[in-house]
Amino acid sequence: MTRKLQQFVWIFAGLAAAAAAACAFMVWSDYLRDLAAAHARVTSGSEVANTPCGPIEYAVLGSGLPVLVAHGAGGGFDQGLEFGRPLVQAGFRAISVSRFGYLRTPLPADASPGAQADAYACLLDALKLPKAAILGVSAGAPSAMRFCLRHPQRCSALVLLVPATATPRPASGAPPAAVARFLLNAVLGSDFAFWAVANLSQEKMLEELFGTPAADFRRASPEEQERVLRIARHILPMGAREAGLQNDLELLASALNFPAEKIGAPTLVVSAENDLFGTWESGRALAARIPGAQFSGFPDGGHLLVGRYEQVVAEIALFLNQPAAGERAGLPRAHSTRYGRDANPSASGGKQRARIVGAVEACA
Repeated sequence: MTRKLQQFVWIFAGLAAAAAAACAFMVWSDYLRDLAAAHARVTSGSEVANTPCGPIEYAVLGSGLPVLVAHGAGGGFDQGLEFGRPLVQAGFRAISVSRFGYLRTPLPADASPGAQADAYACLLDALKLPKAAILGVSAGAPSAMRFCLRHPQRCSALVLLVPATATPRPASGAPPAAVARFLLNAVLGSDFAFWAVANLSQEKMLEELFGTPAADFRRASPEEQERVLRIARHILPMGAREAGLQNDLELLASALNFPAEKIGAPTLVVSAENDLFGTWESGRALAARIPGAQFSGFPDGGHLLVGRYEQVVAEIALFLNQPAAGERAGLPRAHSTRYGRDANPSASGGKQRARIVGAVEACA
């Protein structure tokens, strides 16, 4: 190799190394910026109530009928607000709770759904509320059901949104269980790993970690896509949620048995047929067991109900606003509503549901 060629090779290698270093610096800077923003988000906007059940972090928005929001796995009060804020726009008061092990709510020795249900009652005492409806989202469903079973006089209504009562089944084409578990722990055990996946492979992340088909995400409006991505991004910072997430995964892997037949509160169960976590089947089974429960199903939207959430909010609002809701708890059969792919609120639920959707859109 001639001296000039050697010099060219060294110069090229040096430039490539410098470019790689600059690129790595930019990536790392972006990560640190996003992580700092995540820490800032979860250190404001909430309060901690010191109760006989221990410290409970919560945030309150709106006024009207109080609705406790029990977030899903990997969440916290911030994730709960993403699900609760549209209800506020529909005229409700959302009380978003950080469940055991999430953010500023510590993980107690007994972190069972029953103990978490008792903590909800303690929070209502601290807020001087005699009762509230409760919205259990995904892994928040077990404690929401226990709340209505253990404290029936405090539970005015129960809404189960894509209820997770067992370990989520893998998406179609997912790797074997052992490999999937390793990948899950690797991604969810590291802020940087999760951030990298969320930024480099959004659609794969939505399918594998959030049970939502990429095709549904692509079809959704920009506003709805942003809602879904906010929920996904709110897993950061992982360190402040790790204890709660591990507890959820252990609980869902165990045999969670609920005497659903004893739930006396008016109940609405909502799911999507293509939820990659399989809550369609379990949700219908729950609705069939709970006296007088209603089941509302959508053909698409996945676990995050992408493209369907305005309709879901309208359905929940209509359900909670019905004056004769208490009478439904004694009905012998579940009521089931299945929406078609082109369902719209006015066609499937009347003028009141359409007005609620309009209010949500106007405030969005």
